[in-house]
Amino acid sequence: MDNDRFIKVYSQGKNLASSKVEIFIDTATGVNYIFCQEGYAGGLTPLLDPDGKPVVTIVNKKN
Repeated sequence: MDNDRFIKVYSQGKNLASSKVEIFIDTATGVNYIFCQEGYAGGLTPLLDPDGKPVVTIVNKKN
């Protein structure tokens, strides 16, 4: 879809049996999120810079 809210910009790891790390950008806010998965468990949280502030990427939206 051309209007997806989240876009994946990084992926490490492949299958469900191992660990996986992915980074997504919210195209509405520019906030980056990191998703970590280990087996059947996982979590999502904002990606933070060294000052503890959310990492924000400027996203060019197509009208």
